[in-house]
Amino acid sequence: MDVAGWIWTATLVGLGAILLFDLAIVARRPHEPSIKESTIWVTVYVGLALLFGLFVLANWGGGYAGEFYAGWLTEYSLSVDNLFVFVIILSRFKVPRQYQQKVLLIGIALALVMRGGFIAVGSAAISRFSWVFYIFAAFLVYTAVKLAMQGETEEGDFKENALIRWSRRVLPMTPQYQESRLTARDERGRLHMTPMIVVLIAIGTTDLIFALDSIPAIFGLTAEPYLVFTANVFALMGLRQLYFLIGGLLDRLVYLSVGLAVVLGFIGVKLFLEALADNNLPFINGGEPVGWAPHIGIELSLAVIIGTLAITTVASLVKSRHDARTAIAQADKVHKIP
Repeated sequence: MDVAGWIWTATLVGLGAILLFDLAIVARRPHEPSIKESTIWVTVYVGLALLFGLFVLANWGGGYAGEFYAGWLTEYSLSVDNLFVFVIILSRFKVPRQYQQKVLLIGIALALVMRGGFIAVGSAAISRFSWVFYIFAAFLVYTAVKLAMQGETEEGDFKENALIRWSRRVLPMTPQYQESRLTARDERGRLHMTPMIVVLIAIGTTDLIFALDSIPAIFGLTAEPYLVFTANVFALMGLRQLYFLIGGLLDRLVYLSVGLAVVLGFIGVKLFLEALADNNLPFINGGEPVGWAPHIGIELSLAVIIGTLAITTVASLVKSRHDARTAIAQADKVHKIP
């Protein structure tokens, strides 16, 4: 995939302008977005991703467009799963709702920087060492098993790491939030951090962990740095509004972790087969490529991803509705007991 330098530049400038515009909106009027506002913005960002896929189709063909859509869907789904932890963090630190937008936007910016670094390192490693795919495959299968076993996300799943505990103990901190500011001065004019800095540390370190999961996953679908980067950016854009849009729906997506486990496990197997096909490790098949290793095309990958996520969503909503009806029936039964 030959991407001219000016296309890279135009893409970076365009996506950067969108993110800056988003930040300007939050800075100008901190507030909790309404359902209507969140729906409009999420629709706009999803529409931009779909249009970008058509841009890839027109310039580089259907194969690369399919890789972009598969990567974007996978990263977007992982981002939705990440929202579970964001909800827990913002609730645990009691961040006022009107200031949560700024925290989320800064967290998304941190995630973009971290993922950009991982993408650069991953692309360089893959171009020089094909055996890196074995490591990615093993990591994805491990992550899939862990996701499948964790079940529903609970508030106890988030634990403060060493960096958060250190910042609480060492940094001079105000007792209360000072709107959305990171620093504030006391009555003597001394500069203090606000609890918002601890929240951002929690979000940032969580983003780092998420990046370790998501980057190997998308490299299993495309090895093109341009598609890897843009799919990640489009998956993160609109995540702030999606947080407010489906905040109540997250509790109903009870099988999301299982669906993501299937997707990551499938991509892990796909990566392992590709590693076998390009094998040069001396202790596997004498350092020669494994001829029988089948190739899983992007069409099948896209079908598996879409199908799994659709089934997961429908099954989750059906189970949530059934559980709600069962709870109501049991409550009515208890009330009828004399």
